[in-house]
Amino acid sequence: MAKVTRREAALLLGALTVAGRAGAAGPMPGGAVTVATAGEPPTLDPMESPADVVGIISQHIFETLYTWGDGWRIVPLLAATLPDISADGRTYTIPLRAGVKFHDGSIMTSADVLASLQRWMSIAQRGQQTAENVEAVSAPDERSIRIALKRPFAPLMSLLSLQTSAAIIIPRGNQKQPMTEFIGTGPYRFVARMPDRYVQLRRFEGYVGREDAPTGYGGRRTPLIEEIRFVPVPNAATRVEGTLAGQFDYADALPVESLARLKTGPVEPIIFPAFGWPLFFVNHRQGPLTNPALRRAAFAAMSFEDMLAAAFGPGFYAVDGAYYPAGFALNSDAGAEAYKQAGDAARAKRMAAEAGYHGEKIRIMVSQQYDFHYKLAVVAANGMKEAGLNTELVVVDWATLLTQRNDAAVWDMFVTHGPILPEPTLYSFMSPTVPGWWASPARETAVAAFNAEPDPAKRAALWGGVQRLIYEEVPIIRIGNFNALGVRSRRLSGLTPAIWPFFWNAWVAA
Repeated sequence: MAKVTRREAALLLGALTVAGRAGAAGPMPGGAVTVATAGEPPTLDPMESPADVVGIISQHIFETLYTWGDGWRIVPLLAATLPDISADGRTYTIPLRAGVKFHDGSIMTSADVLASLQRWMSIAQRGQQTAENVEAVSAPDERSIRIALKRPFAPLMSLLSLQTSAAIIIPRGNQKQPMTEFIGTGPYRFVARMPDRYVQLRRFEGYVGREDAPTGYGGRRTPLIEEIRFVPVPNAATRVEGTLAGQFDYADALPVESLARLKTGPVEPIIFPAFGWPLFFVNHRQGPLTNPALRRAAFAAMSFEDMLAAAFGPGFYAVDGAYYPAGFALNSDAGAEAYKQAGDAARAKRMAAEAGYHGEKIRIMVSQQYDFHYKLAVVAANGMKEAGLNTELVVVDWATLLTQRNDAAVWDMFVTHGPILPEPTLYSFMSPTVPGWWASPARETAVAAFNAEPDPAKRAALWGGVQRLIYEEVPIIRIGNFNALGVRSRRLSGLTPAIWPFFWNAWVAA
């Protein structure tokens, strides 16, 4: 069984080589793989959506200026090198690689990059977040881009590297919104999409990749596999059974109780310790939870130990009030006393009464496509009901949740999850414009100070203040840390386990 080491768990990337690779004859081009995803992507345009399923698929088609190397180190991808940054931290000059081909055969220039970054800042959640700090973006010449900031903005490089709500580079003549042609520079090109059946990609024979050694998502990307099909399989048990039966070559977001079965047969389970956070987003725009005192009461009603135990089982979770686990530079206990005190129904009931609660319905929107989301929601709802809160589960499919979370009128909380990322500003709840709509003078002050500070040690201290404010204003409810479970067929060789799985540099064994 493949297992990411504890060091790699903290970083959530590494060069783990799956079992069986050592005995393989070596990389073999050709063949096809089928990947079971947790649901149907709402779009294939990663600017348009922060959903993981979109990023997983689209990272094979499109590329960004920068990406993540081992240890969450930022490395160049379409950029030639790391940027030249002015002494005041406000001007980034980015050199571009020469000779990079788009899938339509055209060559990438700074005009394409400029148009793409402008589109990103206009339509993408994280692009809009970045645009608030940008004075201007320009192309001084055909081989460079310049980003002038209004003020120092430490998360810029991380935002340019992320796979979701991504700053992908596309041809300047293909900037339509919504996107109608899926033309990127990636190792795979788009072939077809049959909604609710599959997304089909094929190796891009003209791919111009980097020549440096593979590192995380960066470095050399070799498209050995001829064809990749991403198949939406909303039922987690079906993903398990389909992989065991040889129908799928890779599947993730699997229920932990399936681990024993996955240890046998023609598959290998992959465990990601300390993979991420399960989260409840809280509606600050409309409904009863616009009352901050009631938000704190709902938080106090939840037993995080019970929720995690029901969702993940022994050995697959950690009850921890720190947003970043021990070992991370941003680890802090600020505000975590509220986390430790939660799960007391009588106390939560008193808090709700003091908040002026009169039985208004609190709707938790959740999908069963992620099995653990639903289990968390059931236990949370029961705890809230014990505290006298009128709680209702609204069960929808994942694609519907991704759409309906934009409508403040139809939910009060929704359930999701995210990996532990090195830069907090990458989390959508840090922006006031995303579903949840956390906006307050205190948030603006705390987040602005954190984002403007380039010194890592000072940023760590400032993050403690942001974390304390999260516990006070409750934009989200973070349940704890969890381990993730995936599985791959033994015919799929050379795979590097990653939180957003990728299939370049992998091959189908003979």
